[in-house]
Parts: sequence; structure tokens; C-alpha cells
Amino acid sequence: MLSSIKRLLIGRPLKSAALGEQKLNILKALAILSSDALSSVAYGTEQILIVLATIGAVAFWYSIPIAVGVLFLLAALILSYRQIIFSYPHGGGAYVVSKENLGVNPGLIAGGSLLVDYILTVAVSVSAGTDAITSAFPALHPHTVLIACILVVFITLLNLRGLTESATILSYPVYLFVVAILVLVGVGIFRIVTGHTSATIHHAPIGAPVSGITLFLLLRAFASGCSALTGVEAISNAIPNFKDPAPNNAAKTLVLMGSLLALLFSGITFLAYYYGVAPKASETVVSQVARETFGRNYLYFFIQGTTALILVLAANTGYSAFPQLAFNLAKDKYMPRMFTIRGDRLGYSNGIVSLGIASILLIIAFHGKTEHLIPLYAVGVFIPFTLSQTGMIIKWIREKPAGWIAKLSANFIGALITLTVLLIFFITKFSQVWFVFIFLPLIVIFFHRINTHYEAVGEQLRVDPEHPAIPIEGNVIIVPVAGITRVVENSINYAKSLTDQIFAVYVSFDREDEKRFEEKWQKWQPDVRLVTLQSHYRSVLVPLSKFIDTIEHKASENNYRVTVLIPQFITKKSWHNILHNQSSFLIRAYLIFKKKVIISTLPYHFKK
Repeated sequence: MLSSIKRLLIGRPLKSAALGEQKLNILKALAILSSDALSSVAYGTEQILIVLATIGAVAFWYSIPIAVGVLFLLAALILSYRQIIFSYPHGGGAYVVSKENLGVNPGLIAGGSLLVDYILTVAVSVSAGTDAITSAFPALHPHTVLIACILVVFITLLNLRGLTESATILSYPVYLFVVAILVLVGVGIFRIVTGHTSATIHHAPIGAPVSGITLFLLLRAFASGCSALTGVEAISNAIPNFKDPAPNNAAKTLVLMGSLLALLFSGITFLAYYYGVAPKASETVVSQVARETFGRNYLYFFIQGTTALILVLAANTGYSAFPQLAFNLAKDKYMPRMFTIRGDRLGYSNGIVSLGIASILLIIAFHGKTEHLIPLYAVGVFIPFTLSQTGMIIKWIREKPAGWIAKLSANFIGALITLTVLLIFFITKFSQVWFVFIFLPLIVIFFHRINTHYEAVGEQLRVDPEHPAIPIEGNVIIVPVAGITRVVENSINYAKSLTDQIFAVYVSFDREDEKRFEEKWQKWQPDVRLVTLQSHYRSVLVPLSKFIDTIEHKASENNYRVTVLIPQFITKKSWHNILHNQSSFLIRAYLIFKKKVIISTLPYHFKK
């Protein structure tokens, strides 16, 4: 039944040979890997206005020069990450660049930041999408967290179905959103040029004096606006997901994404300024711009619908990049090996499921409040931004390839700007991002602990000719028995086929029972030694464990190994298990951690 449900939700398993068919072309990659960056159009402008609103509507004209600064940073990042794509065509992005050029710890900081960032990508995107839905349907406001969690489950299942299938489905809402915002910007600018805007619209002219404005506040608004740049790095992490030639296709997708993002972000920012839109808790900036442009007609709801869709499905960028990054970290022994395993649909399903669970927990913890997540989200992006650009500077200085001066200059400008933005974040939003200084070191320590464990395990598993394993001269089998049954008979016969050193162990709770059992055993299996153990406190495990220790100590003197063969019956129907005491499971769980003792289970299947 569970298998049928899994097939229904995820689909039939794919052969490993079908991996090449799961690669993405440019159009699908743009949808699945750029949805996060493109969706930030829906809240990037709003984050700028939220900060400027603390002064008043007269300060909203500053959103225009701030947007220009954000676009300049976007251009620098696109150029820098394009170089990373061609320099590291196997993917890994900031983690690989930082690890190879700056050292292990900077690489782990970049990797840890990106892992957290991708979790935040899902939480922020889905929360923002839920905000768009509740803006159009205010009656749904009380159910924000529940709606967001349901959407995360839906996207998780969609990604478990495979990269190509999820990309095919996601292409439609992403391109619908791009068309919708282009129509919104185009119609809005046309109405402004032709003088068809509402007479009630007013805004402060650019350059108007604003009392109370400070450099600190402007820097804070700029840092908030840089949240529109989240997701730019995702393409460099997921190069292996592209069709060949993967680096060329990834670079083209990156440039196309940057161009669309610049166009949409600048258009929404200009219209929001011209309309004099102020941020509201109950309605998003995009919703206000669309309402001012079209009214609350079908075009308005089309804008809101596509915005909600892309904000929700922008989480897919995290689902594409998180498993790939987790794979790279696991391959380097800094994350559990389970993240290197492909699932039925050839995706890294353990990474996908882990991301979904972490995102739901984050949404619940923050009550689905997007604005509480965005500052930490942006910091998580700009730390690897800065480290990757710095790593590329070191690479060019060390290797000095043809044209390295121009490449170094591009990365130097990118590193300088991203470091500046990062410092602005820490200075202006310290109260919201201070715990970065706690969780990042903890993540790095966690990575090192995992690596230490794997290195220790590898050392212990490595075959060393100078220290050969101790030879095993023979085997002693201990069979715990609870009575004279066919299950016990089956176990004893199996033990006889392996060795003549057999101990049947019976734990008795009173003397009379012990004598009766010994008499029955002597008649039934006279050639198998029976050991009866007294348990005054009705415990089977303690006396059995002590006996095993005694036998193991004597056996080890002769290079013998001790095997505990546990008889276990398997019921015809699973619910029948609750009718039995499951003593075999308890014995195995109790003995499994004993050193130099082999625990083996011999099943006996019931027919009814």
C-alpha cells in the first residue's frame, strides 16, 4: 500500500541510464534556477520602501538611486559568477571556489551559509507567495502558516518527481509571471507617458529635500534592496544539471536571468515611486501598483495570481541547489553520506526531503512573517558572495592566465561591493542578523565533527598488511530459547549445520520450571548442551548478557568468535505483531552493541 502511494505521488523509478535525460536546457533551467532571483522583484522594492517609510512618503524618491545601486551590484555579480562558471564547470559555486582558494574553513563557511540560505529561500519564497494570496483574499490571513506549510509539501513532492518533470511544470508560471510584470510595467509607463494616470497620485520629485534623512538610513535601505539579488549564485552551484555544453548553457542562463531581473526590478521600483505607493501590512507593493494601473479587474488578479505562483515556486531554486551543494559537501565528508544517494527519480531525494522539513520548521518558528526572514536570508547570500569573489582574486593572482588582469579587476570590484553590502547589513540590521555569529561557527564545527568521524572510520576500515586481522579459529553459537517449538527446532538445526559448539540458553524464573524444561530438553535434544539461567527479577536480558560475556571471554582465548543466533517468527499479517511480546527484537537491541559478539537473526515465517 505504501509503495502504491509512493508511486502515485512520485512516479515510477527511473533507470540510472536515464540520468542524461534529466538534464536541463536553457529555457527550463531559467525557470527552475532563476525563479528565486526573478521572484525577488515582488519584495525587493518593498523592502526599500519599508525602510524609507520611517522618514515619510517624501523620502520615497530615494528608491530610484538606491535601485540604480542595486542594479550596478547585480551587473558586477553576473560578470563575476560568469567567470566562476567557466573556471569551475563541475559546479559547487562559492563552496568549491572558497575551499580551493581560501582554505577549508572559508569554504565551509560559504557552504554552511548557502545551505541555510537555501532553506531560507524556500521559507521566504513560500511566505511571500502566501502574502500575495492573502492580499488578494484577506479572509485567508488567519491561515497563513498552514497555507505556507501545505505549499512546501506540494513543492517537495513535485521535486521528488525529478528535475525535468518539475522544470516542465514550473516553466509555465515563471514565464507567465515575467509576461505579467512586463505587461504591468509597459502599461504603467504608457499610462504615465500619455497622461492617463490617476489625478490623486502624488510623489515627491527626485532631489526634493528630506528632513531627517541620514546616511545610515540610506545604507540600510540599500542593504534591504539587495535582497532582490538573492538566488543569483544558484546557477553556478547547479552546472551539472545543464545539458552539454553545461558551462556555456549555464553562462547564457545567468546573463538572461540578470537581464530580466534588472528590467523587472527597475520597472516596479519606478512605478511604485511614481504612484507614491507606501508599504502596507495588508497589501504588497506589487498589488498596489497593479491595482493603481488596472484597478481590481481580471488583469489585477492575473498579476496577483502569477506573483503568488512564482513566489511559491521560487522555492524550487532552493530545491535545485540545496541537494547539489549537500552532495558536494557529503562527497568531501563534511555531511552525511546519505546526501550522495540518488532517489527513485534520480534526484538527491534525501536533500530534497531534508530541505522541505527544515523550511516548514522555519515557517512555523517565524509564523510565516517574511519580513522577519529576509535580513538573515540576504546575509546568508552575501557571505558566500564575498568569499567566492575573494577566492577568485586569489586564483587569478596565483595562476595568471591570459587576460587575468581584467578577470581579477571584475572579481575585485565584485568582492569590494559585496563586502561593503555585507558590512552595511551587519551595521544597520545587527539586531536582526546577530545570530549569524552563533549558528555559522556551530555549522562549521558540525561539519568538522562529521569529517573527523569519517576519517576515523576510514582509518579503521583500511586494510593494513602490517596489522592483519586476528584469524578466527572457530565459532561458538548461543541460541536463546523460550520453549520447545518448531521455531527453536529450526534454529538449532541451522546452528548444527555451522558448528558443534552450541549452547541453548533458557532463562527460568523459578526452580520447578527449570527442572521441567531440562527434562524435556534432555529427551528432545540430548546432543545439544542446555544452559539454564535463574532470573530472580524476571529479566531475560541481564542473565543472558552475563552468560554471553563469560563465553566470549573464554572463546577469545582460543581465537573463537561468539554468535548469538536469535530465533524470530514472522507473522503472516503485520497487525499480528501486536499480539506477541517481540522478545527477539528486545534481545537483539540489547546485545547489538556488544563488542566481539555477532548478533544474527533466523526468521521463521508463519503461514497463517
